[in-house]
Amino acid sequence: MLNISFAPTSLTASQMSGPKTIRPLTAATLCGIAFIQDRLIAIDSLKGHLLEIDPETDNSKILNPHQVREFTEVTGLAVWEDTLWVTRGNSVYLSKLSSLGLEHFVTLPYSADGVAVWESTVYVSCQRLGYIVIFDRDTRKEITRFYAPGVGVENLAVNRDTLWVCDRTEQTVYSMDRATGEVRFSLLTPFEAPTGIAVHLDNQTGKESLFVAYASEEPYIRDNPNADPNHELTYRDRTFIHPLYYHHEPDQHYALSNGYLIEMSYAEEISPLEEVYLPEVEWRIALPSETERQKIKQIAPIGIPFTEEVIDGQRVAVFRFDSLTPGERHIFGWKALLEVRGIKYRITPKDVENIPELSPEFQTRYLVDDDDLAMDTPIVRRAADEAIGSETNVLRKMYSIRNYVYDELSYGIKPYIDTPDIVLERGVGSCGEYVGVLLALCRLNGIPCRTVGRYKCPAHGEQQGVPLQPDFNHVWLEFYIPGFGWLPMESNPDDLGNYGPYPTRFFMGLCWYHIEIGKGIPFETLSSQGVRLTKDDIPIGDLAINHIRFTILQELSDF
Repeated sequence: MLNISFAPTSLTASQMSGPKTIRPLTAATLCGIAFIQDRLIAIDSLKGHLLEIDPETDNSKILNPHQVREFTEVTGLAVWEDTLWVTRGNSVYLSKLSSLGLEHFVTLPYSADGVAVWESTVYVSCQRLGYIVIFDRDTRKEITRFYAPGVGVENLAVNRDTLWVCDRTEQTVYSMDRATGEVRFSLLTPFEAPTGIAVHLDNQTGKESLFVAYASEEPYIRDNPNADPNHELTYRDRTFIHPLYYHHEPDQHYALSNGYLIEMSYAEEISPLEEVYLPEVEWRIALPSETERQKIKQIAPIGIPFTEEVIDGQRVAVFRFDSLTPGERHIFGWKALLEVRGIKYRITPKDVENIPELSPEFQTRYLVDDDDLAMDTPIVRRAADEAIGSETNVLRKMYSIRNYVYDELSYGIKPYIDTPDIVLERGVGSCGEYVGVLLALCRLNGIPCRTVGRYKCPAHGEQQGVPLQPDFNHVWLEFYIPGFGWLPMESNPDDLGNYGPYPTRFFMGLCWYHIEIGKGIPFETLSSQGVRLTKDDIPIGDLAINHIRFTILQELSDF
């Protein structure tokens, strides 16, 4: 029996299953979280508050009013029966819930980040070690250790046969066999900077649910009468707890996580820099793709109707004009209703050791220079050789190429895209230039690749019903493994730090805010009298202004 008192309110089944974001009053930085039956407790590591949180009202109570100093900078938290476990500094501590007096359990050579307990087994994560260390509770001796699956600070939770690992940098939750340390699957979290994880068991239904804590800073505009003008950009703490939903498809090697119903609009407004006359115009704009993680619920025209074409398996809207004459103005485009979720593939180098040969069709289509990739230049060919060394496994080759590009390039926004030889020589590239270099090096090494894009929804899942505009367009790529199909890979967001180790959150994974459009085909083309116009003839940007808007309608809690 737990010797701890709680307020009378409790989580109902509907509250536990619905997509309710919990934002505790006064909390600054939530890290470890845990459930005691239907009660949620969490540590605010900045303030040292051990909080009891009412998930229905967000009200919170400090359970350690006289031991705040002892709990400051605590990062991990677990509960087993009547005992509380925490990590602070290099050490793990335990205490009775009735007293909250911390007793030393074990000390690691580096910071102990997260802790989880199941019966007599204690799991402790340590980023500096690169391991999750497992101890026997009674002897306090190390039993074994598992490789940490990610590169960031990790927090832990455990239930039955599963060890759940929440990695802050990877923006990922890993499902591991708690006996062997094998990663079964992984999930991208819907928000950045996950800092804690807990498992809730509904005693009435027997259903287990995951909850994840997040902590970061967010920019906001502050009203300051002493500033000129009277507003200034500053930052504030942002912390909350949210359910993590998932669906695992082991035969397809992927798992889906939280998603949203999103309305996306793309429209062109004819507004030429210089008036032109174009007869018999066909204006093609790619439509969103139907994928494992992205489902098209509805597509409707904006402004004027369109017909559809299918190009290389991708749907394209075709707008036709008898002519575009000087002074003529139009608005046209499409509006799509999409269900979009996070996806993360789990494929290992061992899985791809005996893959089929690449078909001649794929070699002709996806191993050639069809987009100014400078694949015949010495600098690009040398980079292709250096990137893989003596590696022969296709997945390790792909991973090595990615890391090589990250080592060689740093990110910088540019108004135009240079060819990979220029980008490699300069050492700085935009997302499109990262993609160009990746495509060139992969294709020279026999790995089929294609581009995907074109926009990301602003990652503000809590701002539902509010029109949102992306800051810029975006592009990433897919690579192909025979027998497995096309796998996504971001161009540059994982290029963090200097020379690794780099996160793999978007290596074979995409978050819910990635909108897949026009895989392997141009996003937008213009033709006159049946002849496709190039940017040398007339750039589309000189002829029209595009307008992109996203509206997040609701979170999806089922699959």
